[in-house]
Amino acid sequence: MKFYSIRHMTRFEYDLPINESLMEVRIHPRTDTNQRCFTFSLSVSPRCRVFSYRDFIGNNVHHFNIPGRHGELMIVGRALVELQELADIPDALSPSAWQELDDIVSDGDYWEMLLPSKFAKPTPALLKLATEFGAVRRDDPLTVLREINTRLHDAIAYVPRSTRVDSPIDEALESRAGVCQDFSHIMIALVRHLGIPCRYVSGYLYHRPTDHVRSTASATHAWVDAFLPRLGWVGFDPTNDLLAHESHIRTALGRDYDDVPPNRGVYRGITSSELRVNVQVTAHDTPPQTDEEWPMPEDWSVHVERTIDPLPLASPILHLQQMEQQQQLRTKSQRMKIPTSSKS
Repeated sequence: MKFYSIRHMTRFEYDLPINESLMEVRIHPRTDTNQRCFTFSLSVSPRCRVFSYRDFIGNNVHHFNIPGRHGELMIVGRALVELQELADIPDALSPSAWQELDDIVSDGDYWEMLLPSKFAKPTPALLKLATEFGAVRRDDPLTVLREINTRLHDAIAYVPRSTRVDSPIDEALESRAGVCQDFSHIMIALVRHLGIPCRYVSGYLYHRPTDHVRSTASATHAWVDAFLPRLGWVGFDPTNDLLAHESHIRTALGRDYDDVPPNRGVYRGITSSELRVNVQVTAHDTPPQTDEEWPMPEDWSVHVERTIDPLPLASPILHLQQMEQQQQLRTKSQRMKIPTSSKS
């Protein structure tokens, strides 16, 4: 097993101060299958109250509202996660696995991961790629998925910032360049076209020295899960031509990126903004102390300090005014209180 400490910093800078921010954040690692999240904390500056809930698929979602004027928004997530080794995946399944898959799908609730979604849907360019790859029902499902994973890695170059978060798959297919999000969307569309349930996985990838990965270490990562008979959900990383292993840390699952962006929000004001994201994933052979100061890049220190500084103390006059208001409210509530009837 491996332990990972994760720091995820998101910084929005606004050209002019804005009046309000509403934000949703999905960077809390999941606890499922071979993964366990021990601790997670989310710090926000300007300081505010953060709420959380779990959505229908078990993703942890945090949300908050900052009503005051501010020119910058900082979000820092910190987590400690344990991952155990996954069971070995065979090279192939039997040819009867296609029929087994159809039987399982017909009896189960997989329709959401089979239907086209906002960013993962068949287009003429995608169907042309399917013909190029020979992505049809043949051999067995696992063999076909392994081939798609490798062919997609070889056919499309990984180029940071070559597409946007809202880019359709046709942009990456036309330029033959994209980021991990594009690789995932293209593979999902190809796999669903074969009648195999497939879902988008958002998270982090620890770059092991033994893996020849080309994705960016200081950013979030994305890959896909495909459902196979006898194996369940199996992770494929077409960006790096890998099967998901104990270095792939899951934060959220969905139909595509639109379901599980790391952050989504709106602000009130007329200005432009600049987004900066930095991720640091550190591996440990033994669990570090939860209160241990994990290493932090120098350029983070000033920004992170802003999110953890205590709230300033109220002035004595304001404090007295608040106490007086609370006393008035208590007196008023006592006068209006209606006695309840006792039970017999």
